[in-house]
Amino acid sequence: MSLKIICLGKTRESWIQQGIDEYRKRLAPHWKIDWLELKDTSLKTAGSVSKVRQLEAQTILKAVSEQDYLIALDEKGKATDSVSFAKELTALINSRDVVFVIGGVYGLDKALLDRANRTLSFSAFTFPHQLIRVILMEQFYRAWTISTGKTYHY
Repeated sequence: MSLKIICLGKTRESWIQQGIDEYRKRLAPHWKIDWLELKDTSLKTAGSVSKVRQLEAQTILKAVSEQDYLIALDEKGKATDSVSFAKELTALINSRDVVFVIGGVYGLDKALLDRANRTLSFSAFTFPHQLIRVILMEQFYRAWTISTGKTYHY
């Protein structure tokens, strides 16, 4: 089964891209992770924050199939710990295609959150959507190490 990350806009900071690349390299022999950066919508073009969210949701939903298990990263989502996340993710990727969605600057539209099978929050803190990319990759690596009994987590 596959694991995919969908995010909006290009990764802008080189240090963030380096972090993503490092975790992708570590995971490459074990988990295949598809990375899809879709074009974000500018506020100037859309005219309002709600319209930006709507247009970005439409863009994202075109890249998701009905069979995909969709996990939306959202500050209002349900938090978990790394061990529980590892168990859940390992079970999911062994049985179906899993897609994680990272929203843009203004977050995710209700239509996308409604489509999601699960909403996940990494913290009560709000993180920049660019930074959460490397945090998600680190959590994938941590999940893999937990599920295989490696000592990275401890």
